[in-house]
This record gives sequence, C-alpha cells and structure tokens, in this order.
Amino acid sequence: MPSDTQPIHLIVFAGFKRIAEGSTAEVLAQLRERKDDTPYLIFDAQTGESLDFDVHNQAGVVPHATTAEAHDDAPRGVGRPKLGVVAREVTLLPRHWDWLNRQPGGASVALRRLVQEASRVNADRDAVRASREATYRFMTAIAGALPGFEEATRALFAGERNRFEGLIDAWPADLRTHLQKLSAAGWSTPA
Repeated sequence: MPSDTQPIHLIVFAGFKRIAEGSTAEVLAQLRERKDDTPYLIFDAQTGESLDFDVHNQAGVVPHATTAEAHDDAPRGVGRPKLGVVAREVTLLPRHWDWLNRQPGGASVALRRLVQEASRVNADRDAVRASREATYRFMTAIAGALPGFEEATRALFAGERNRFEGLIDAWPADLRTHLQKLSAAGWSTPA
C-alpha cells in the first residue's frame, strides 16, 4: 500500500497494451479521454498491486483490501500515535522478555534497535524480494494465461534473469517492458 508521503504512480493496461501511466490525476485525465470501452486493468507501477479505480466519481484509487488494512481499522491502544508510535502485541518466551528488559532503555528501545539493525543489514535482500513479489503480482494478474507463464515464474524466483527474459521475450512489448522494469532490482544477488 503506498504511503501518504510517496505519490502513487499508476500504469494502466487494456489487454496487453499500456494505455496510460502517471500520477492519479494524470491517469484519470487519460482514462476520461478514452473513446473506446475496452476493459482495462490499473496497477501501482512500483508494487504491481492491482487497483480499483473510480474514473467517473473521482473517488480516486482504492487498493484491494489486505490484512494490513484490517489491522489499521482496529481501535488504537497505548503508544504515542501523534509521534507515529503505535503499540502492538509481540509474543516472546519469558527468557526473551528477561533479556530485553535487561537492555539499556528497556524492551521497547532494544526491540527498535534490533529491528533497525536487521532492516539495514537485510536491505539488499529485502529489495530483491520486493521486486520479485511486485513482478509476480503484476504477472499473475495480467499474464497468467500466456505461454511460458509458470516457467517464467519459476525463473523469476530462482533469480535466473536470462531464462526469465527468454521466456517472456515472445510476450507483447508493453507487457514485457513493464515486467523488465519491475524485475530489475530482483536480479541482484544478496550478500
């Protein structure tokens, strides 16, 4: 789900042809100018997430519901919501709580420090995973019936770039171009 600080970039396909791309406002304008009634699919261009788009009522973009959204609707408890700190439940064994409580600053400070370090250390691996997942989401929504889809999916998650690109080479140009863009960060080998 896009954050409030980062503007969403959309891409729209009618069949396998890219018919619009840009910000929400730009895509709205491009779609309203269309003279044909060919059905189209709208995606977040970075995450590959399929979106519902209300062109006529100007309600904007509505991502498909996720389990994270269900959590966001839950009543807020303790924490510092104005600072962006929200309390959530973490289940640990007693020995883990004992260790955390012995750390300077207590359990919360220790957990934040551990998460920050893990996110820094795993940034490359997380970027590769996110790229492959975005490619897979987009590919599944639009190209699931194309020849070589299953093999291309296997090649994507195996990190076999040449094989992946060879398998999608016969696919329509706009589709292939966007798949290559989405998967670009997925070929780096994490250290």
